[in-house]
Amino acid sequence: MPQELTLTNARIVLDDEVIAGSVVIRDGLIAAIDTGHSRRGEDMEGDHLIPGLVELHTDHLESHYSPRPGVVWDSIAALQAHDAQVAGSGITTVFDCLRLGSDEDGGYKRGEMRAIADAIETANAEDRLRASHLIHLRCEVSAADVLDHFEDFRDDPQVRLASLMDHAPGQRQFQTLEAYTLYYKKKRGLNDAEFQRFVERRIAESERYAGPHRKAIAEACSERGIAIASHDDATLDHVEESKGFGVRLAEFPTSMEAAKASHEAGMAVLMGAPNVVRGKSHSGNVSAKALADARVLDVLSSDYVPFSLIHAPFMLADAAGMTLPESIRLVTATPARAVGLEDRGRIGIGLRADLVRVRRSSGVPVVRSVWREGRRVA
Repeated sequence: MPQELTLTNARIVLDDEVIAGSVVIRDGLIAAIDTGHSRRGEDMEGDHLIPGLVELHTDHLESHYSPRPGVVWDSIAALQAHDAQVAGSGITTVFDCLRLGSDEDGGYKRGEMRAIADAIETANAEDRLRASHLIHLRCEVSAADVLDHFEDFRDDPQVRLASLMDHAPGQRQFQTLEAYTLYYKKKRGLNDAEFQRFVERRIAESERYAGPHRKAIAEACSERGIAIASHDDATLDHVEESKGFGVRLAEFPTSMEAAKASHEAGMAVLMGAPNVVRGKSHSGNVSAKALADARVLDVLSSDYVPFSLIHAPFMLADAAGMTLPESIRLVTATPARAVGLEDRGRIGIGLRADLVRVRRSSGVPVVRSVWREGRRVA
């Protein structure tokens, strides 16, 4: 017998307009969208009904897996804690970032990320998770061991996105040694001599490995149909290189020049929602608000604060000359399309009933209910 649910008296955020009406869900899909107030169904009390959020880049799982230096948590327990916070923020599809390659943060041993991926697969199979979880491989191309780590994922269908990143000093996010010193010397607690040796080693590794590793991973992803993201592109040369690798997603471009060129080349430009909420980049690069004002911002990611993904679109609708449907697309339809998930990200007949009920008259929005494929999960 068909499973049916009607959500009525809602302000429904569609692709390009907001309507008052009802959404009918049948067997996990959106079966009808009607205007007006139905006497049947669950009363949304005039709250917004938006598509479930699609999160492409979050490091948040790491904070549960390793909550303190030297502390490693049970992977299933860490995943469930992460998942609860993600779903409670209105995120119904999340790409969990797994770091490959020992980089400036030390990285993880080979096998650790594979074990977390196995935990995601197990948790999905055992119906432990509220959101749909997929995998985003963050590939530190300047690391000597990144290809070894990547090999552990060659046959994993959970992998739908891989980013090519180089965090060595003088590259991308850290084009100046001053920015790198500020960000990492204090973080790692190094004295002057130790930091100098560290910098020299990272520069040498980047010069030796970044080019061939970037090419090898991009080719492997192209063969398997995995979407490729650039990371921290800063110059026109970086953007041209990304175009040559078939990059579909330009993550966190650090300059207006790179963001505009990426957008014009057809790449979806992704910035951090915390950047919007805070009003600036945590590492001193171009702000997301500036890209929104220039109309070259396509996607938002919660990065390290899951709730920022629901907070930021409402802020942009208030202050960036965007309509609410335009700002909601940054966290729903556009990220879904960028990675080939055509069955979600919009409220449309025949699409997945991934929906979020949001109350917001002013200030911070409140997520009141979340449905994934028609099933209430938060």
